[in-house]
Amino acid sequence: MEDQNILNLGKMVFGMSFLAGNICLFGYVITKNFWFADSGFLLLVYGTLINLIIVLGLLIYGGIRKAKRKTCFQSAGILLINIPFAIIYTMIGITHLK
Repeated sequence: MEDQNILNLGKMVFGMSFLAGNICLFGYVITKNFWFADSGFLLLVYGTLINLIIVLGLLIYGGIRKAKRKTCFQSAGILLINIPFAIIYTMIGITHLK
């Protein structure tokens, strides 16, 4: 796998998770439709699992292929940026549900 493909994987998965989280959060805040809130909580569960699997795959691939280690770590770091957003969005979602 080329370095650019590894970085693109991390950016693509980050972008999709971030976009889906924004749609769920702001969809609920604007419309008060519980479907968005339910979808957001499901996204937290399944998105976390998918992101963790990809991060673990990148770490294993980087451990096996020493030449790709730096790129794999960069891509995994990009994916880890979703964690603070997920925490903030969860707090916002919980306060709006009350």
